[in-house]
Amino acid sequence: MDKHETRALLGFYRNELSNNLLAFWLPRCVDEKNGGFLNCYDNLGVNLMSRDKYSWSQGRFVWIFAKLAEMDGGTFTDGERAHFLHLAKQGFEFLRDHCLLGEGDFRCSYLMDEEGNHKYVQGCTELDMSISADSFVVLGSARYAAAAKDGQAWDFAKNLYRSIMERYKSGKYNTLPYPLSSRYKAHARPMGRTHLACEMYRASQRLEPELKDMFLADARRASDEVFDNFVDENYVLREILYADNTQISNLLGQHINPGHTIEDMWFQLDAADLLGDEARVHKSAQVAKYALKNGWDDTYGGYFRYVGVDGKPLEGDPGDSADEPQMKDVLRTWGTKLWWPHSEALYTSLLMYDRTGDEEFLSLYKRVEDYTFTVFPNPDINVREWIQNLGRDGSPLEGTVVLPLKDPYHIMRNIALIIELLENRLRREK
Repeated sequence: MDKHETRALLGFYRNELSNNLLAFWLPRCVDEKNGGFLNCYDNLGVNLMSRDKYSWSQGRFVWIFAKLAEMDGGTFTDGERAHFLHLAKQGFEFLRDHCLLGEGDFRCSYLMDEEGNHKYVQGCTELDMSISADSFVVLGSARYAAAAKDGQAWDFAKNLYRSIMERYKSGKYNTLPYPLSSRYKAHARPMGRTHLACEMYRASQRLEPELKDMFLADARRASDEVFDNFVDENYVLREILYADNTQISNLLGQHINPGHTIEDMWFQLDAADLLGDEARVHKSAQVAKYALKNGWDDTYGGYFRYVGVDGKPLEGDPGDSADEPQMKDVLRTWGTKLWWPHSEALYTSLLMYDRTGDEEFLSLYKRVEDYTFTVFPNPDINVREWIQNLGRDGSPLEGTVVLPLKDPYHIMRNIALIIELLENRLRREK
């Protein structure tokens, strides 16, 4: 990729972020009365189906707006960046004031109404139904704290982070919307801890440097768990193992989640850079390449939601895992094409190309770019934000994916990161 191609691609992604994605979400996502953000739109982005607020997405919105506030490469004006920081602040304050189960109880209610009152998810008897949701609240709070140099937000992020780590250690936590029996373990857990620890490390560099070694050690442990347990000798990353780290012979253990693998490999590359570990960089690139190549649907194009470890459409016996909610989801939705794996593939393929110089990554990027911008942006000029859920053939499906909401996190995050990557590339080429 020469500098002319880089400039053209940078212009394309700046336009996508500002004139398509942000143009959809602002101001319609901002709850000026109650604070926080509204995003329970239908798949096509036409109708607001509910004014409920999921802490999962509230934390993600805070992260996005804090990230945009920090972008200094010419994509946004100083006034726009100040507005983004204001949005991140009001989102953080909504979470600070409403999401915790009680004073000093650093667990987050999974679901709230528009005013921040806690709500039970239908069929659940606990409010803190997802440790992943708590992690997104930490990610947003830490990013905002660093951007605004807000000590109160940093203290909030640290306390919630400690609670998360204590719960991981005890094994007592919920994982909605992907519950899993205790006899299994999911790649999502060390994947999430790697990313969380790296985010806390970077925030601590600005706000409390004496803690950064602790966060770096947490990142190393989580990254080691991913590579030592979930990745095999052929660079295949399995989503589910038995709790003792042995492989599952039935379909629950013999599938991959291409989007998750691709996303995690830029998390792992980030950790490798902080750790100064070139061997980990190499492993990240090889695992990413396997998923980028073998998760692709050669018949219709696009990335499968789930696919066999051999890259073939799913078939096989679920065995004694048939009643697992995760197994049922794999069997029901394996052929669907979701927005978020494709945004992750756009960034990860470009990142790995930039880091390794391997032209195969550039070819993989161009393949997913062509597919993604053909099928996902809404053709309605009044919407343009991406359709989230497609059938295997690329036709829009009714309904959202797991949560009843439309979430811009993956695409805005990845496009912001692509913009930064391309800006840095141009600086190097001067």
